[in-house]
Amino acid sequence: MSSSVEQPRIGMISLGCPKALVDSEIIITKLRAEGYIISPRYEDAELVVINTCGFIDSAVEESLDTIQEAMEANGKVIVTGCLGAKGNIVRENFPDVLAITGPHASDEVIAAIHQHLPPLHDPHQSLVPVQGIKLTPKHYAYLKISEGCNHRCSFCIIPSLRGDLVSRPIDQVLDDADRLVSAGVKELLVISQDTSAYGIDLKYKRFFWRQQSYQTRFIDLATALGQLGVWVRMHYVYPYPHVDKVIPLMAEGLILPYLDIPFQHASKKILKAMRRPAHAENTLQRIKQWRSICPEIVIRSTFIAGFPGESEQDFEELLETAQLDRVGCFPYSAVEGAKANQLPGSVDEELKQERVATLMALQASISANKLRRHIGNSMQILVDRVEPDAVIGRSYADAPEIDGVVEVPGNFENVSIGDFLDVVITESTEHDLIAKLSDE
Repeated sequence: MSSSVEQPRIGMISLGCPKALVDSEIIITKLRAEGYIISPRYEDAELVVINTCGFIDSAVEESLDTIQEAMEANGKVIVTGCLGAKGNIVRENFPDVLAITGPHASDEVIAAIHQHLPPLHDPHQSLVPVQGIKLTPKHYAYLKISEGCNHRCSFCIIPSLRGDLVSRPIDQVLDDADRLVSAGVKELLVISQDTSAYGIDLKYKRFFWRQQSYQTRFIDLATALGQLGVWVRMHYVYPYPHVDKVIPLMAEGLILPYLDIPFQHASKKILKAMRRPAHAENTLQRIKQWRSICPEIVIRSTFIAGFPGESEQDFEELLETAQLDRVGCFPYSAVEGAKANQLPGSVDEELKQERVATLMALQASISANKLRRHIGNSMQILVDRVEPDAVIGRSYADAPEIDGVVEVPGNFENVSIGDFLDVVITESTEHDLIAKLSDE
């Protein structure tokens, strides 16, 4: 085939969580392997793939608006992702979309693309980077270890969208991680729906990797990833007792002393109504124990305010517990199909917003106090942006796009994105730090 033949061009839009982003990366990698060109503009694409989110009402609205935009600007659209698993909502709103699939359905998406825009050449002749095509910057990447979830939280419809827990064998995960690190990734962000349940469906089956045996379980995964010499950040970790075993790895510097734990609430009554796993655990005592082992540990969490039946006393419990490093709070959203919608005691929308604002104002004060303690301390940061008058990076305490940043004012011609810098903290705000280079 002549190299002058124009290759088919695909537009790709990825919405929602990092797990969906990884699905999009898999789709793009397969497309590039088959010679497709990924186009950033509607008008240049012959077909558009939209990976949607359908978790809460605002995400559904964003997905539907994006499909509408793509249909008007291009007209040839394939819809995949969680919204595609929500009955006929897409087809009812957009009867002319070319195809609809659910989440983690890359093979179905590729098949639909082949049907409407066939590849022009043998895929074995294509060249793609060893790590695949990534939608994140080169220096960090999400590492998805499983699909789905075995829990049936009353506010959540994820299992109906993405199915039950299906863990990836640990040797496959570690192969992916090794390829990413070899390609220059400096930070691995481990994601799933329930990271600490990893491997339970496989009965923690053993696999060999680099001539060493590892069980498909959370602690073994953390231990193995800690050998790769990069930052390893754990997300979506439920506080089961076996999570305690990972804290010493953080104290030893093998993985980042950072845990993203979706507590969702502090009131045992509300947690029980939410049907949260580990809702009966003595979380405050556990956190105290973790901090005694690894004093620098940072804990991020998300909370829901205004859950059905949430009283002022329940909300006060939530306020008292919110002594964490990083916190996000969202008003309860009555997602279609969620069991919680049937619970009594719905909370007024205005009161929900008031409670969210109250919690976030309190958290801003807590965060400011915690960050102030870093002034004068040395830190290592990973550079995300190099601007004319400053370098913007993140410390171990900051996950990309959701936490704070560390700003280093100045003009640094020899600093590049993905570099590690040693800095000294000079100032702090409610969420961010300001620093200077250690050798200044």
